[in-house]
Amino acid sequence: MEDRKEAIRKEADRLLPEQMYFCRGSLEDLEEINEIEHICFPENEACSREHFVKRLTVAPEHFLLIKERTAAGQERIVGFVNDIATDQKTISDEMFTNIVEHRPEGAYLMILGLDVRPEYRHRGYAGMLLRQLIENARQEGRRGVGLTCHDFLIPYYSRFGFRDLGVSASVWGGETWYDMRIDF
Repeated sequence: MEDRKEAIRKEADRLLPEQMYFCRGSLEDLEEINEIEHICFPENEACSREHFVKRLTVAPEHFLLIKERTAAGQERIVGFVNDIATDQKTISDEMFTNIVEHRPEGAYLMILGLDVRPEYRHRGYAGMLLRQLIENARQEGRRGVGLTCHDFLIPYYSRFGFRDLGVSASVWGGETWYDMRIDF
């Protein structure tokens, strides 16, 4: 299975520009992840730094990043997707704040956030992150991938095979969300 995962990662890397690559997140990425989250989401929807610390400590393998190597030899995160594994079929508000909801062998991956720096948007990076996460879930033997989104994003996620399940029980940030899921 590890050989297959490595082959998938190499194929995904092939689709990225030469100076970019996929990798897993770590606590070393915390400040940049937190910064990007607060650029991409309004305050009421953004994950807190404290919750990122918990997620990166307990489940760093559930952070998929695209990083860019700059001409000056530095690296910067272009975008990331993070999730937790669970046996629940839809997202609950508790998943955003309580990492004990994470079950490493869970049947489903629930996407908690998909973030791409504004200056890198409309280049396909969010789609690359989603496709890679979906393929990883398949290869890991998961039963599916779920997420919540605003109504205007339903057509976007539908392009990747997610089905609209209607209004979510989640009211994270005081918002109305829609559950979407891919079942394998």
